[in-house]
Amino acid sequence: MSRTRAWIAVILALATGACCHLHAADWPGFRGPNRDGICTETGLLRQWPEPEKEGEMGPGPPLLWRSEQIGNGFAGLAVHGSLLYTMGEHNKGEYIVCVDTANQGKVIWAFPIGPVRHDGGGYAGPRCTPSIYRDRVYALGLSGDLVCLDAMTGQQKWRCSLPAMYGGTPPKWGYSESPLVDGNWIVCTPGGSLATILALWRVNGQKVWAAPIGDPAGYSSIVKVSIGGTEQYVQFTAGGVVGVRVRGGDLLWRWDHPANETANVNTPVWYGQTIFAAGSQGGGSGVVFPIKHGAEFIPKEIYFNKDLQVDHGGAILWNGSIYACINPNKLSCLDYKTGELKWQDESCGKCSLLFADGMLYARDEMGPVSLVLATPEGFSLHGRFVPPRRSRKQSWVHPVISGGRLFLREQNTLFCYDVANRPKEEQSEKEKKDTRRRSSRSR
Repeated sequence: MSRTRAWIAVILALATGACCHLHAADWPGFRGPNRDGICTETGLLRQWPEPEKEGEMGPGPPLLWRSEQIGNGFAGLAVHGSLLYTMGEHNKGEYIVCVDTANQGKVIWAFPIGPVRHDGGGYAGPRCTPSIYRDRVYALGLSGDLVCLDAMTGQQKWRCSLPAMYGGTPPKWGYSESPLVDGNWIVCTPGGSLATILALWRVNGQKVWAAPIGDPAGYSSIVKVSIGGTEQYVQFTAGGVVGVRVRGGDLLWRWDHPANETANVNTPVWYGQTIFAAGSQGGGSGVVFPIKHGAEFIPKEIYFNKDLQVDHGGAILWNGSIYACINPNKLSCLDYKTGELKWQDESCGKCSLLFADGMLYARDEMGPVSLVLATPEGFSLHGRFVPPRRSRKQSWVHPVISGGRLFLREQNTLFCYDVANRPKEEQSEKEKKDTRRRSSRSR
């Protein structure tokens, strides 16, 4: 059997008791259940081990396993129970991959979307985070192949080409959006004059409606909000931030100020009746209030600052403050309502963010991972480490926590760390088991 065939082979025996209902610790898609980068788990470590020497990196939390089987790329991670889903490039093919986190990250199945037809603008590999809903997983390839698979077996249920069927054009670095599953629909952004934003039936991929706004696709992902009593899908296209009506896709409002001509990447943040949008590379960040006047919405800009540019690490809203990596390597805190900058710190590098149990997890694109207690009053570092035997290539994948485990991806490598704050007796027993496991492997 060839390497590629072996790599995509389905392992018939899955973990006992796996099911397709959402677990409390699941991370079903990009930036989590609410697409806000916030993990609701508690009981996590609030301090990582100190380094042996001052000025060095610490060892980090316990590493449970490290795996090199998912293929190269920048695709994010979605977790359901013990199963983790992502995408990768392998042997000039693009794949959706399912791994068993309870078995050292072993590949359960890998579905071939097809040959690589887009070079990612010099950064090879898919970018989409698969979206899990019940017994299905949905993912979007670099060239615009939207695929629905059985989450357990990897069997294809349906697929469509956004360029061929809806006139979409992949942006310079390829389609990077993570499709949104909203009840019976899946919503995505082909871009262009026929279907800037598109809603499909989740079960069969048939069109529900298309919003012909005319904007090319950007690199952001859609969020569902309710503003002025109207449910809307908000997206950061190549042209600006737009809100379309959930029922029918009518354009309700748009705000172009944060956009740039290079890359609009970050998912909009919804708070009350307002939207925070963070642009990059010549854009800027700010807040808009789409005010409802009769059947229309008029976007009122609350503030905008061209100096607040966020590349790809996302913005986290917590207790009235925005946390983001700005310009491009300063972890920053700003007041959501006013845009006032509270503080900045450069020690975390150009990072992608996750918030969990009162702490920020900041992953530098070149490796270091920081645990930070961040408040409007200041920044406090509670641990920093570098994953072992890393490739030294850039990684823009946001950290993920599920079931007390921290998952990090760097191209073909997947890391799983134990970040649960366990009782000392349980930790000691676990350390003994880990020691026995390592000893058995070395023999």
